[in-house]
Amino acid sequence: MKRRLGSVRARATLAATVVVAVALVAAGAAVLLSLRFTLTDKADAEADSVARNAASALANGFAYAELRLPDGDENPVEVLDRNERPVAVGEDVEGMEVTAIDSDRLNSETNDDADDRAEGDQDAEDGGSLKAGEVADETWYGEGSATVEGVTADYRFAGVDVVTPAGVPLTVYAGAPLSTEEEAVGTALTTMLIGLPLLLLTVSGVTYVVTGRALRPVEGIRSEMAAITASEDLSRRVPEPDTHDEVARLARTTNETLAALEASVERQRAFVADASHELRSPIASLRTQLEVGAAHPELLDLDGAVEDTVRLQSLAADLLLLARLDAGERPPPDARFDLARVVREEVASREGVTLDGVDSVEVRGSRNQICRVLGNLLDNAARHARDRVAVTLRTTPDWVVLQVVDDGAGVPPADRERVFERFVRLDESRARDDGGAGLGLAIARDIATRHGGTLTIDDAPGGGALFELRLPR
Repeated sequence: MKRRLGSVRARATLAATVVVAVALVAAGAAVLLSLRFTLTDKADAEADSVARNAASALANGFAYAELRLPDGDENPVEVLDRNERPVAVGEDVEGMEVTAIDSDRLNSETNDDADDRAEGDQDAEDGGSLKAGEVADETWYGEGSATVEGVTADYRFAGVDVVTPAGVPLTVYAGAPLSTEEEAVGTALTTMLIGLPLLLLTVSGVTYVVTGRALRPVEGIRSEMAAITASEDLSRRVPEPDTHDEVARLARTTNETLAALEASVERQRAFVADASHELRSPIASLRTQLEVGAAHPELLDLDGAVEDTVRLQSLAADLLLLARLDAGERPPPDARFDLARVVREEVASREGVTLDGVDSVEVRGSRNQICRVLGNLLDNAARHARDRVAVTLRTTPDWVVLQVVDDGAGVPPADRERVFERFVRLDESRARDDGGAGLGLAIARDIATRHGGTLTIDDAPGGGALFELRLPR
């Protein structure tokens, strides 16, 4: 069973069929009940009319034999006295059995009448509150059966009390046939029982076909994704249907995810290749120096070995930091620190750097990572400056702005985004850097982005480069 219902198509078809079946059964029951109540009300009205006509005739002094009662096949009528003996019956009526009339009322009134007659009080309340020649306003309804010309059928009965001009209390029972109600309800029920399965088959078939057509692109997406997974070719894309529904949006989102994944994998491959290339040089240099020192101790360049080791250590630290950033490392959400104090401490540790800014400003984020950003910017400015490096810290209603300015040659507009790429060094930088790997600015921008800020390059007012770090307040 679970295997048969393992597809969305089958479950959607079953759910739609069940919902429609429940709705149709509820609607059919409501229709049948409404039809039955309507026909019952109609029969009650018919029986009441016949009973009141007979009661009015009795109240007007008509003798029992002179009552013009309807044919028993249409409306059986029976007039009973207080002892429940029939004093007049309709034509061809052989017997009546009323089962749902208020029998307690009849019994209580019968007992009252017996007591009155036993006392001989002809002026007692034989007709309850009715006076001679009056018909009761209240009608009692019920169901029962009547036998007419040897045929017994079900009827809806109405009972009306009346007192003759002579003061004789009577009860008139008149019936209306329920055959019309039974036939109408039976016909409606038969139609529903025949039509319901056909309608459910139609609903399930249409739902199965429509769901299949709607899910066909999903199967195409699934099969293409399986092929991409098997081939490991992230350049492939899933088919996008020419619609504007959820499936089309799913296909577009899937292709965007594949594109982002492809770019991430390519970036990772390039990162690994560049890191391997950058690590090869200091490792090879260090190995050469150690091998030479092992063979000829007097030729060992300790300073060069230490320099290569430091460079290798710095490069490894940068690569580890980038790996953590790529893994989604973000600053603690509740961490705060005084950026002005951090800037003052960093500037004080360097020579030839001037500072102009606010005394205190609190920002949210990692103190160590922002220190790394500031250190990388100051290192970059020191490598390219001629004489001056200046740091400015100011605030706006929404941002804390940190600017690092040098009086060097600046960065050409065409390269202002490229310098933030990993392992990218401009020609001048390659000539002047002392072993830099081109990771400092890339790390600085990644940290700024993960703190909700930005890092951009512009021209300094007096010439040179202006690096601007913006962090949210």
